[in-house]
Amino acid sequence: MAARGHVQDPNDRRLRPIYDYLDNGNNKMAIQQADKLLKKHKDLHCAKVLKAIGLQRTGKQDEAFTLAQEVATLEPTDDNSLQALTILYREMHRPELVITLYEAAVKKVPLSEEYHSHLFMAYARVGEYKKMQQVGMALYKIVPKNPYYFWSVMSLVMQAISAQDEKLAQTMFLPLAERMVEKMVKEEKIEAEAEVQLYIMILECLGKLMEALDVIRGPLGDKLNSELQSRERKCMRLYKRLQHWPERNALAHKLLLKNPDDWQFYLVYFDSLFKLMDQSWSPPEEGEHCVEGPVHHSVSEVVSFVEDRIKEEDNKESHPLRGPYLARLELIHRLRERGCPEESQLGDPSELMVQFFRKFGDKPCCITDLKIYLHLLSPDQHVQLINQLEEAAAPGREQEDRSAFPKDTKALQRHLCVCQLSRALGLQHALDVDGKLQLVAELKAHYHHGLQFGETSVKTELQFSDMYCLMAAHVYIDLWKETGDETMVWRCLGLLHQGLSHSPFNAQFKLLLLLLYCHLGAFQPVMDLFSSLDAKHIQHDTIGYLLTRFAESCGQFAAASQSCNFSLRFFHSNQKDTSEYVIQAYKYGAFEKIPDFIALRSRLNQSLHFAQVRTERMLMDLFLEADIVLSLEESVKAMGLCPYEDDIPWDTIRDNRDLTVFTSWDPNERKLTEEHRRLSLEEELVWLRIRSLTLRLLAFLAHLGHTTSQQNSEMTSDNGLGEKTSMLDSLLYDLDQYLQIAALILEKHTQYPFLGPPASRLASALSSGSYQCQYAAFQLAYHLQKLETLGLEESSELQAKICNGFKSLVVQLQEILNKCKGDLLEMKDNRLKPQPSLLENLVFFVETVCIVLWMASYSAKVLQPFKASLQKKKKKKKDNNMALPAALCGFQELTGSLQDLLTQALAHLKEQEICITSLKLASFTLTGNTQDEQSFTKGAMDRVQSSYSRSLQEVGDLLKKRAETLKNLKI
Repeated sequence: MAARGHVQDPNDRRLRPIYDYLDNGNNKMAIQQADKLLKKHKDLHCAKVLKAIGLQRTGKQDEAFTLAQEVATLEPTDDNSLQALTILYREMHRPELVITLYEAAVKKVPLSEEYHSHLFMAYARVGEYKKMQQVGMALYKIVPKNPYYFWSVMSLVMQAISAQDEKLAQTMFLPLAERMVEKMVKEEKIEAEAEVQLYIMILECLGKLMEALDVIRGPLGDKLNSELQSRERKCMRLYKRLQHWPERNALAHKLLLKNPDDWQFYLVYFDSLFKLMDQSWSPPEEGEHCVEGPVHHSVSEVVSFVEDRIKEEDNKESHPLRGPYLARLELIHRLRERGCPEESQLGDPSELMVQFFRKFGDKPCCITDLKIYLHLLSPDQHVQLINQLEEAAAPGREQEDRSAFPKDTKALQRHLCVCQLSRALGLQHALDVDGKLQLVAELKAHYHHGLQFGETSVKTELQFSDMYCLMAAHVYIDLWKETGDETMVWRCLGLLHQGLSHSPFNAQFKLLLLLLYCHLGAFQPVMDLFSSLDAKHIQHDTIGYLLTRFAESCGQFAAASQSCNFSLRFFHSNQKDTSEYVIQAYKYGAFEKIPDFIALRSRLNQSLHFAQVRTERMLMDLFLEADIVLSLEESVKAMGLCPYEDDIPWDTIRDNRDLTVFTSWDPNERKLTEEHRRLSLEEELVWLRIRSLTLRLLAFLAHLGHTTSQQNSEMTSDNGLGEKTSMLDSLLYDLDQYLQIAALILEKHTQYPFLGPPASRLASALSSGSYQCQYAAFQLAYHLQKLETLGLEESSELQAKICNGFKSLVVQLQEILNKCKGDLLEMKDNRLKPQPSLLENLVFFVETVCIVLWMASYSAKVLQPFKASLQKKKKKKKDNNMALPAALCGFQELTGSLQDLLTQALAHLKEQEICITSLKLASFTLTGNTQDEQSFTKGAMDRVQSSYSRSLQEVGDLLKKRAETLKNLKI
């Protein structure tokens, strides 16, 4: 036995099966196994914690927490228990409990490197930088290793970065961090690159840029070798901050001589040239221009330098580099901006583009390279350039024969590049309808021909000719938007589905299909498309809006709830995940990344999309469940909603949407502008304000309903009543203000590019009349609250106002329902016409009905005691003919009218379901389509038809449930 050298702890062997069950997701078996073990070994704390993990994962959080605390209060010091408790607390999102755990362990075992290390990381998870600094130094004293010392230094830097008092950061935290590093430098104990980088970071934060530059240039700078040209890049950054343009220019020039294809250094080279020209800089008469070498301070020098790089590339026998050729176009662009006559020395941009195309036209990057310089051409050069490029793409062919099919992938890429540039110059947009239809036919023919080149490729690879298919889809969209002919959008959907059958991993096909289905109001196929995109991590924030914007408005509540969960799951894990990144950065000495990770966490917490999804998810839960599954009061309580608090960070909210996710070749006048972005954000923020206020008003309504009985019994002694009235008044005022702002925004009639940001739901909300009706319902709740305090005898005027409010609500709801009338999907003259706006109006109708019913439910709670009191008086006076007060009569009329309205709405939904189901799409044909294309188009139509049926069913089901709750609404 002794010869083995290591005897396994018997407890490890006993616990192993529980670990295995937990790892495999078999939580129930893990709990059972833990129970068996605890019967034999009551003091085996780790088994108890592992059981708690199993309970946590099966949804029994309270039991799990109680069990964990039993172990935690014993202050365990065995690794198994500590690690298991750490895992459990992280899953519970309670990182602060891990701190308590390791603080106790460190007290019991004060010289443990491991426990101190775990305590440091526990503090790192919650951002306790001061305590991290102290633990780091304690660790260094126990085990004098450099990483521990620099953990402490970095924690000082983080105290400075997070300090609200800038003066404190500059006078205490950063100078102390600087002294600590200088001590290590003097003692020659600096070992790693990370330590040097941290020193430079501290000096930069202190504004000691020259000292930082000296460190980089000095012997410590030799350690900066993990990245290519790391020293040079850091010097370049500091030269910019110091405004040392000669050094910046000379260094860029030196680096371009080594690597003439490094684009970022060309930009630095040109930037610094013009800065030097603006300062009228001239070199000294004697000696070096600067420490980095010769400086190019005149346009002629820079022109010569770029031309020399191009000559070198022209004389090469191997493949030329793109950088110098593009640098020439960039220099023309900058010289033209400044009105410099030397621009003409570099040549005619049109000819230079043709030369560039001859060299690089067979590369997919050619279009992105040239597209950004098309503005250098005059309008009369556009057609000429395309003709020259067509000649360059197919040299020796006649004009008529240039559209012949390419013989290989390089020829295909050249022809495709010409087509893309033609669209980017606006030549495709200038065609008439027949011209565009002919263009589509040509693009489709080229697409189908090009598929042969990818026959042997694996399914994860894109087809060489995919861009032809995508461009044809864009032309179809142009035709749809210009002519209003739905045939074009059906053809477009069919073509994209056909493209997807050959390239199942083409993200652009999926994104465009997703957008088109959303615009048609068909959300059912969208979920599968988005899932197949396999959005990763931050993409849930940057492109998640494509899904969540349309989810609810298409009437697919289950899918909408699921789409919100996709995003929320990411945002909720952000706090935990970024903490882990910070910990890893400390472990591996990536100190420069730590502020970036903290900034990422902040950026995601302040995300507009996060605020939108959270608000919409809570509203949706109320619309779907409140007073159906639980009462409104219970639903609001379960969500932890408080009408008095607004937890959206309005002042720091960030728009993280990626509005350029779609590939586009549109000319500049059709592109997304900064003004579009600004207006879109303004619109989204106003809509979020309105939705957030709606949510808070609903929470307030629940709060009022919950306290009605107490108020009626102690009307005079309720000191908080005035405060509640004031709060409700304030919320109603805010909602009214933002509805007015929304109306002003809509008066601008902003039209966004089709591939730009989708318009918010503001326009539909106001045009349908739903928000005006919702506001009126909340106002009625305000009047009812007043009635509650005044009583029936002294409130005849208020009662009249409430009665008129009840009648007005019914009229408004009827008007909203009238705007839902019409066929969602109709066949006319062999054209299938969808009307998604009717579907969105239906959704708003349902939302408004829910809010009106909650207001009616509150009315019943207010009026019920009054009616009971009247009945007692009747019995005493024995007067059965005593007239009912106006408010009670009005309420009875309201419930009757609402019942009629819901019956009418359900009849309309049933009629629409029958109408859509009876549509015979099998007989629908599109002239000019091949059998294959017809099949894919028919599939797209079936998806829209099926989605509409599903939406009507879900809307109908919700309305039926609401009708049932209305039957129980009596006083």
